[in-house]
Amino acid sequence: MSGHSKWATIHRKKGLIDAARGKVFQKLAKEIMVAAKGGSPDPEQNAALRLAVDKAKAQNMPKDNINKAIEKATGSGDAENYESVRYEGYGHGGVAFMVDCLTDNRNRTASQVRSAFTKAGGNLGTDGSVSYMFSRRGSIVIPADYDEDTMMMVSLDAGAEDFQKVEDNYLITTDTENFVSVRNALEENGVREFLECELTYIPNMEVTLDEEGTEKVHKLVDTLEDLDDVQDVYYNLKED
Repeated sequence: MSGHSKWATIHRKKGLIDAARGKVFQKLAKEIMVAAKGGSPDPEQNAALRLAVDKAKAQNMPKDNINKAIEKATGSGDAENYESVRYEGYGHGGVAFMVDCLTDNRNRTASQVRSAFTKAGGNLGTDGSVSYMFSRRGSIVIPADYDEDTMMMVSLDAGAEDFQKVEDNYLITTDTENFVSVRNALEENGVREFLECELTYIPNMEVTLDEEGTEKVHKLVDTLEDLDDVQDVYYNLKED
């Protein structure tokens, strides 16, 4: 669920075990519910819901789980009410963090996030204290099972900013305006599997730490991601 430092998320997501995947599915369901309550229950008519569903599909969330989340949000029964809140701060070595949450209890969430930073030797900052270090971008990752030249041409023609091969995947970066058009162009040209398809935050500048420092940052990331209210974690550590 984390935006992480550029493309390190590709490696970390591959290591999900079943228990962790269950927690990810719960968070994705929450995001789908919020998007569905805010507009049409049809992803084709609700851009926020389409993004949430695409994100869930990229994590291999079962279709039944996705439909149940939409039904829960739009049904006659009582569905939880969540609000979005962002926390900004610094971890070990001055690494900047943005932590996006969906919560039904701000006091609980604030306490848990603050505790995680404090125990890791970091601290929370004020709103806007680190967000200027990140840019909103579309991130699309597909398996490198397709012809590279064709996928590059399709992506760039549709408005992608960058196309590169990362290990066994193609990584496509877009601005927010062209994200949907690039995704649609890939689908129209035969792409059926998206390993990642979401709007995320990419750091404008990165911090380099030694192995020990990197491990401390990753530990804080893991602690934050384990909190039920935390949806996404973004940070500007330079990863190898």
